[in-house]
Amino acid sequence: MYLFQQIEEVIMQYNDARQVIGEFVISEKDKLHRYSMDEIAKYTYTSKATLVRFAKALGYKGWRDFMKAFIEEVKYQNDNSTEVDVNYPFGENDTYKEIINKISRLQIESIMDTSDKLDEEILRQAVIRILGARRICIFGMKPNTQIAGGLKWKFLSIGKYIEIVELGEVGLVSRTLTNEDCAIVISYSGNNIEKDPMKHIEMLKNQKVKMIGITSGGNNYIRENIDCILTISSRERLYSKIANFATEQSMIYIFNVLFACCFKKEYKNNLLYKIDNSKKLEESRKSSLRSMDEDF
Repeated sequence: MYLFQQIEEVIMQYNDARQVIGEFVISEKDKLHRYSMDEIAKYTYTSKATLVRFAKALGYKGWRDFMKAFIEEVKYQNDNSTEVDVNYPFGENDTYKEIINKISRLQIESIMDTSDKLDEEILRQAVIRILGARRICIFGMKPNTQIAGGLKWKFLSIGKYIEIVELGEVGLVSRTLTNEDCAIVISYSGNNIEKDPMKHIEMLKNQKVKMIGITSGGNNYIRENIDCILTISSRERLYSKIANFATEQSMIYIFNVLFACCFKKEYKNNLLYKIDNSKKLEESRKSSLRSMDEDF
């Protein structure tokens, strides 16, 4: 999770000086480097000591270290800005045509950003873990697990079952997994270790379950505890946005790449299995378009 997302998390979780400081930092992000500590303390009705505590709460030694990291992140965001605002890609006065164009650009940019972040060696490792697993379980919260339903269906089409674990059953299912199994843990923030599925990662590690993490960029708990990470496009804020347009598209792309790479390992067998299944399960399916019809 990037620093600006950590700050937003603080803003949403607390109703004290931390919230006030966080709101000031986010609202003045492009000009924050111009302010002294005394000025920020004055504008937020706090003190220099409170600013230091705020920085330490985010994992920094002090305010100076926090400012250095924050300014670097703002510069990175500005240098890698996109055509469309991922959090507010359209406005209330936009026409339908403008919305069509903006959402299409947003989805394309999200896919390209995700593609740039995919590491070939990590992807190879993830494929090995999936194909070598006796049992594969996906852990996460909605809507992430709903999006993962597409991955489950694709693997079913080649005879491999993936279980999407219900939220109330994460602990129970985790207990049943062994070193022969694979757990796919999905979380955009990847940080709340008191909630499912993060609070069971330590148990999965102790049971030597092979894990794949799917999470945002930056530092978070999942990245610190899972050695095989696929990175979601991470430009969206945690809360202040219209919808998960970019995140959703990024996850679908990751799932499609994962499936394609797994399919490739036994390409001919998987293709024969899938076609044979289609013949047997979709005999009554007919198309009104001759170009779509197949003569089996």
